[in-house]
Amino acid sequence: MSVIRRLQSDTAQFNAELRQLLAFEETQDASIENACRDILHHIRQRGDAALIEFTHRFDGVQVQHAAELEIHHDELHHALTTLDPTQRAALETAAQRVRQYHEHQLGKSWTYTEADGTRLGQQVTPLDRVGLYVPGGKAAYPSSVLMNAIPAKVAGVSQLIMVTPTPKGERNPLVLAAAALSGVDKVYAIGGAQAVGALAYGTDTIQAVDKIVGPGNAYVAEAKRRVFGTVGIDMIAGPSEILIIADGSAPAEWVAMDLFSQAEHDELAQSILLCPDADYLQAVENAIEKLLPTMPRADIIRTSLADRGALILVKDLHEACEIANFIAPEHLEVCTDAPETWLPYLRHAGAIFLGPYSSESLGDYCAGPNHVLPTSRTARFSSPLGVYDFQKRSSIIHVSSTGAQSLGPIAATLAKGEGLYAHAASAEYRLKTS
Repeated sequence: MSVIRRLQSDTAQFNAELRQLLAFEETQDASIENACRDILHHIRQRGDAALIEFTHRFDGVQVQHAAELEIHHDELHHALTTLDPTQRAALETAAQRVRQYHEHQLGKSWTYTEADGTRLGQQVTPLDRVGLYVPGGKAAYPSSVLMNAIPAKVAGVSQLIMVTPTPKGERNPLVLAAAALSGVDKVYAIGGAQAVGALAYGTDTIQAVDKIVGPGNAYVAEAKRRVFGTVGIDMIAGPSEILIIADGSAPAEWVAMDLFSQAEHDELAQSILLCPDADYLQAVENAIEKLLPTMPRADIIRTSLADRGALILVKDLHEACEIANFIAPEHLEVCTDAPETWLPYLRHAGAIFLGPYSSESLGDYCAGPNHVLPTSRTARFSSPLGVYDFQKRSSIIHVSSTGAQSLGPIAATLAKGEGLYAHAASAEYRLKTS
C-alpha cells in the first residue's frame, strides 16, 4: 500500500476526490463542551477561588492566593540570562526579524478636508489590554510567544498579559525567556479553559482583556469560541496545512521533507503536492518512503500522509495555481524556477513561500512574517495575524456649518424614507432658516 495517495486532475472524479480530501469536520466531544461551559461559569461567578481550584485540579499546582500564580519579571529575565547562548542568540535574532517585519504593518491615522471645511478621516488606536495563551510545561513554543506578543507591542498595546500552564509547577525557560524578549507585561502560571475565562471575564487578580490570542488544546479552543463576543479572539485554528507547487527542478528530498514538516504536527495535518511531472511525483514518493523511517515522529507523519496527504498530477502550473486557489492553504510553497512568475496567479493562501530555498520552517521561526495563519480554506477571506489585529479604527467626522447645509437635507430624506423621524429632525435642526 502506498504511503500517500495519488490523484490526477484530468480524471472525471478529481473534483469529488479533492473535496473529500479537503473535508475536515471537527468532531467536538460533548464532554469538552460541557466541561468548558462549567469551568467558564465558575470562573465568571467565583473568580480567583475557582481559578485556584481548577489550577490545583488540572495542573497539580496548589496556592493559597491567586497572586502567587504570577511569574514575575525577575524570573523571566533570569530565564533569558541563563539560557544556552546558542538558544538565546537564535531567539534574539528571530525576535528582531519578527519585530522589523511587523513594524511595516503599522496602520496610520489620516484625515482630509473638503472644500466647505468638513473634515473626515480615520483614527487608528491600539487595544488597551490583550491576553496571550501559550502552551507550557514540557511543551516549548517560544516562537508562539514571539509571533503573538511582538505585533501586539508594535501596535502599541499598553498591557499584554500572558498565561501559560505549569503542570506540577514545571516552568519552561524558553517560553519565559521569549516573554522577556517580547515585552510581555504580566505572566500567570495558569492554563486551560480556566485561563481563558479569567482573561475574558477578569478576577480580583487578573484584569479582563479586550482580545485573546494564541494556540491551545481542544479545551482552550472551545473556551475561546465561547467567550468570543465578550472579547475578541484571533481565530479558531484547524489542523496545519502545506501545499507545494513544484515543477521538478528542486531535489525530491527537499519537497518530501517539506511535506513532513506539516505532517509531523499531528495526524490531522495536511500535506499536498501539485506537479505536472509524473516522474517527479514518483521521485518524491520514493523520497518519502526512504526518509520516513528516519523521522522521530514517523508514526504521526505516516498517518497524516495516508489519511489527508496527496501527490496530485496536474496539466500545467497554471492549473496548479487554480487548484491552489481553491484549496486556499495555510502554507503555500512555490518550488519552481522563476517562482515570482506565478505570484500574480495566487490569490488565496495564508503565507506564500517563493523558491526552493524558502522552506516553510523558516517562516515558522525566523523569517519575520507571522506564523499564525488561517487554516481550513479560511485564507479565502482572512489573513495572517498582524499588527492590524491589535489596532482598531475609529471614523472621524467633523462637519462644518456649510457642510451641514448640504448634507442635512440628504440625511433627512433618507431618514424619513426609513421612518426614522428623529434622525431627520436631528439633521434638519442644523439647517439655517434664513
